[in-house]
Amino acid sequence: MQLLKWVLNLLLVCSMLQVFPLPLAQTICSEADRAALLGFKAKILKDSTGSLSSWVGKDCCGGDWEGVGCNPTGRVNTLALQRPERDSTLYMKGTLSSSLGSLQFLEVLVISGMKFITGPIPESLSNLSRLKQLVLEDNSLQGNIPSGLGRLSFLQTLSLAGNHFNGVVPLSLGNLRNLVMLNLGRNSLTGSIPSSFKNLVHLQSFDLSFNLLSGFVPEFLGQFHNITFIDLSNNQLSGHLPVSLFNLVTLSDLSLSHNQLTGSIPDQVGNLKSLTSLSLSHNKLIGPIPAAISRLQKLWSLNLSRNGFSNPLPAISSKGVPSLLSIDLSFNNLSLGTVPNWIMDRQLSDVNLASCKLRGAFPKFRPDSLSSIDLSSNLLTGTITTHFTNMTSLQKLKLSNNQLKFDLSELKVPDGISSIDLHSNQVFGSLSSILNNRTSSFLEVIDVSNNLISGTIPEFTEGLSLKVLNIGSNKIAGQIPSSISNLIELERLDISRNQITGTIPASLGQVVKLQWLDLSINRLTGKIPTSLLSIHSLRHANFRANRLCGEIPQGRPYNIFPASTYAYNLCLCGKPLQPCKGKKQEMVQ
Repeated sequence: MQLLKWVLNLLLVCSMLQVFPLPLAQTICSEADRAALLGFKAKILKDSTGSLSSWVGKDCCGGDWEGVGCNPTGRVNTLALQRPERDSTLYMKGTLSSSLGSLQFLEVLVISGMKFITGPIPESLSNLSRLKQLVLEDNSLQGNIPSGLGRLSFLQTLSLAGNHFNGVVPLSLGNLRNLVMLNLGRNSLTGSIPSSFKNLVHLQSFDLSFNLLSGFVPEFLGQFHNITFIDLSNNQLSGHLPVSLFNLVTLSDLSLSHNQLTGSIPDQVGNLKSLTSLSLSHNKLIGPIPAAISRLQKLWSLNLSRNGFSNPLPAISSKGVPSLLSIDLSFNNLSLGTVPNWIMDRQLSDVNLASCKLRGAFPKFRPDSLSSIDLSSNLLTGTITTHFTNMTSLQKLKLSNNQLKFDLSELKVPDGISSIDLHSNQVFGSLSSILNNRTSSFLEVIDVSNNLISGTIPEFTEGLSLKVLNIGSNKIAGQIPSSISNLIELERLDISRNQITGTIPASLGQVVKLQWLDLSINRLTGKIPTSLLSIHSLRHANFRANRLCGEIPQGRPYNIFPASTYAYNLCLCGKPLQPCKGKKQEMVQ
């Protein structure tokens, strides 16, 4: 049984990390390597994963030391410690020991997802001359990336993503000519993309996203003829899109969103015959969208939102971009008038055409595939009450900031819908239908604020999934039902600017996940219940312009909110306002 357990553990490591299995004969590990591993263990102050508790005994190569693999001569060649995906609460706390640099035969070093491993990367890791994979992602490592890592000439995978590294990207990393995957994303790196990276001609995956990088998108990217994935999004890159980029016939995923890129999309975009996903959103790109996009036979996701693209939209035939599933052209300078037929007639899953100057009645999409619709900030008019009856896959509906006029109680939506945003229209009627048991069992977001909705707030049954309920700026009267305590997942509640009367129910204090609460500009009376002190996650509250009286709950955060939170009420007192009269007399005595 012991031998079987050893073989199974080893096969698991081999399948995940593509290393050669050990022979079945028992191999005693090197004492020097065992000492180096124990040096690493000593620097980990807490290990809730339990992995290091298996590191006992003299033989680190026997298969019992979790995450440790050895070669046939008893030298450690693999150290792989990854937080189990099934439990995100597990972690390790400590620092990386310089003793790891003594593992001379190490080929694979993976320490990822441990969240609370802090401090720098030890300089000694630059001595691991046989290393092929170095993955230290999703920890809390900090400082500069050591330039010495550029000496690891056999390295094929380098991922330091999801840490707190700062400073510039070392030029020396351009010496890693065998790199196939480079991921430095989700850090705080500055400066430009090093020119030495032109040597990394074997790269297949290149990710520098979510940093503070500046300068241009380098022309030499066009020399990476094996590359399939480029993500430089969420930086401060500027300049034009390099034409060389559009010669990469193997590229399947390109994201340059959330930068400061200018100019237009060149016609050569049609050369990217393997492209499946293109995201250039949140830049300063202008001009028309080139018709060459229609040649992208494999493209399924196109996001060009929040730029300055203008008319005319390309006339794409029914055979153009045949794989398209998701399109986002929102917030450009497009004046579409109506949704183009080449969008309307496709089996799309996501359509986002916010602020595209659409006019008239709501368009009739093919109902069988849509999961998300965003036509907000347009000039749509009329009713939509029966448009979504057959859209069985619909999960998100956003039609805010239009001129839609219909009775909310007549709106028919699929049972599985999770988000409805109709704010800032001319919607009237009551809330009763949209909050009934059948419709709302999957609903997480309802925003019908700034409309003409009347009636009362209905009772809330158990089992609701609501996280956001915004019914502010309407004509809703009546009281806040005590059954609001059933909204146990609620994070944001806004009923401001209505005609709500009665008291704030003490049961609101049971909505303990609440982060945002706005009850302002109503006709609420009585006290602010002390039960609200049970809501420890609250970050924003507004009780102003009601008829509330009595002592404000004296505990955080209520006694440290600004005084404006409680302004224009009858007789509220206590911090942050003036002391209550009885309290003041007690203080004097």
